[in-house]
Amino acid sequence: MIVEFYKLQDGTKPAGLFIKTIEDQKLKAKVIRSVKLLEKFGTSLGEPDSKYLGEGIFELRTIHGNDIARCLYFFTVGDKAIVTNGLIKKTEKTPRNVIETSKKYRNGYERRIKDGRY
Repeated sequence: MIVEFYKLQDGTKPAGLFIKTIEDQKLKAKVIRSVKLLEKFGTSLGEPDSKYLGEGIFELRTIHGNDIARCLYFFTVGDKAIVTNGLIKKTEKTPRNVIETSKKYRNGYERRIKDGRY
């Protein structure tokens, strides 16, 4: 499975920026490990490492101590996953606005692929 980070039109990768901002180095390493698990297992990666959130959006789940990190992603046609964004969870559920951002990025990705601009 190919795993890519979603790129905004200016080239910024929101998920990459999120990972860079994680201060706890062990948590950061575990998030990177989670991305590598997605690369290795693809669509067969399940709980506790990955969870389907609905409407084509999944989350990579990483826990270190009391910190919980999530990276959202979607699958494309073919053998590819696109990691869109992430967060350090403070609540039980992944906030709706974070899921909506991932869906917005997916729609932008699909539109730009179709137009040949990605």
